[in-house]
Amino acid sequence: MTKRAHVTRKQVMQPVNRIGEQAVEATESAVEFFKDYARERPEVVALWAFGIGFALGWKLKPW
Repeated sequence: MTKRAHVTRKQVMQPVNRIGEQAVEATESAVEFFKDYARERPEVVALWAFGIGFALGWKLKPW
């Protein structure tokens, strides 16, 4: 008979939890970058928001 190492659920989930933490950190970093960019260049962000809203409104119009 061979001996099998006992692996707990916590040990199996550790890499998954680290990936989740990295994703959260990356998202927070991207949001902070966008906020800083929006403070520095509000006119560019406003034009992009208007353009995206216009395109979505045009394609999703209810009539």
